[in-house]
Amino acid sequence: MTARVLVVDDILANVRLLEAKLTAEYFEVVTAMNGLDALDAIQRTKPDIVLLDVMMPGIDGVEVCKRIKSNPSTQHIPVVMVTALDQPEDRLRGLQAGADDFLTKPVNDISLFCRVKSLVRLKMLTDELRIRAESNGTVGLLLKSDLGLVQGPGNVLLVDHRDSSIERITAALQGHHTTQVASDPIKAIEIATSATIPFELLIVNLGSETYDGLRLVSQFRSLEATRQTPILVIVDPTDQQLLLRALDMGVNDYLMRPVDRQELLARANTQVRRWRYTEQLRMNVKASIELAVTDSLTGLYNRRYLETHLGHLLEHHVNRGKALSVLAIDVDFFKAINDSHGHFSGDKVLQELADRIRNTTRSIDLCCRTGGEEFVLVLPGTDLIAATVIAERLRKAVAGKSFAVKPSTAITVTISIGVAAIGGVDDTPTLLIDRADTALYAAKREGRNRVNLAA
Repeated sequence: MTARVLVVDDILANVRLLEAKLTAEYFEVVTAMNGLDALDAIQRTKPDIVLLDVMMPGIDGVEVCKRIKSNPSTQHIPVVMVTALDQPEDRLRGLQAGADDFLTKPVNDISLFCRVKSLVRLKMLTDELRIRAESNGTVGLLLKSDLGLVQGPGNVLLVDHRDSSIERITAALQGHHTTQVASDPIKAIEIATSATIPFELLIVNLGSETYDGLRLVSQFRSLEATRQTPILVIVDPTDQQLLLRALDMGVNDYLMRPVDRQELLARANTQVRRWRYTEQLRMNVKASIELAVTDSLTGLYNRRYLETHLGHLLEHHVNRGKALSVLAIDVDFFKAINDSHGHFSGDKVLQELADRIRNTTRSIDLCCRTGGEEFVLVLPGTDLIAATVIAERLRKAVAGKSFAVKPSTAITVTISIGVAAIGGVDDTPTLLIDRADTALYAAKREGRNRVNLAA
């Protein structure tokens, strides 16, 4: 793994030492000697992580961190405070400023590389999501509302076997986060995978004598329900190797015993906020993908999705000698509905029609709105005879019950349907759709509200 690291320290020897260590591990290193230069370097070089000295003249590291985390364009960059101070109040100041972690001078090489790699992995994931969100213009809306991500209690799962430890941790989080407790890994996994509301933070005591904490962390990272959930572990100061293995497995943060209540709360707030930020980005990306292939009015797939997937379905069924049919559907006299009752009523008709199509078909069938009042229904594993029966059932479902377009107005709506099936190994999606359309036009000419089969 490689990344661009910004090292900020007012003592040249410290800068050169960290630069040499990171360069030897193939990181690209950028340096700054004071807070203002650091802020400028961040804008110019776009680092993947910042190693920031706390004690500097002028603007100290805490203030620099505050400015980084308050800027929408840089708040996603991990910041590690590097300090000779190791008092809880010093850590708390940094965490409240938004720092992602601390390293105490003299910096231990193994801890340095583990923390940097762990945070860089998270940064790369966030970058990928941000790029996708920026491509559809949703990231700006997210960043403007980022303050809202810290509001509301987080959903936390604590895994610990010590009653005294459980009491201290739950007391520290009380009033800020909702905490559920599990005393063994089996129960913890059961709670995590069955939760109605996903957990936003998992706190695991690695020093348990009754279960393997690392094994539990590994299981959390392999389960779909908890793969992306932040994990904060609690370790004894003497268990350095245990901590390093946990960090290498993807643990997001850690606390040393004895646990300081304020530091625990600050770290929990940071992890919950980060999870919400990443999850919101992920949801924005998912929504943009769905919008690209979904008709916004009816919720059915659109023409783009049909064109992409019909070819694969057709090839699959032809190669295996299976049947596949297509229904081309059109609302009869739809322009008259718009003219008589308004476009809003026309939209209501299309939405209700989409619901009736869903209720008449199987989950494996592909339902698409291809434009205006036109729909296409792809029926895998269905021959021409069975497709005709389905088409007739759909026609009756539409014509047999009126459509409520206004609170006091209901109208009768009918549809015409053309049916076509795979014609041979040389068939293509275009030919198949064309045959269904030809049958549909024939149904229109022959009086509408009917089903016609392709020749």
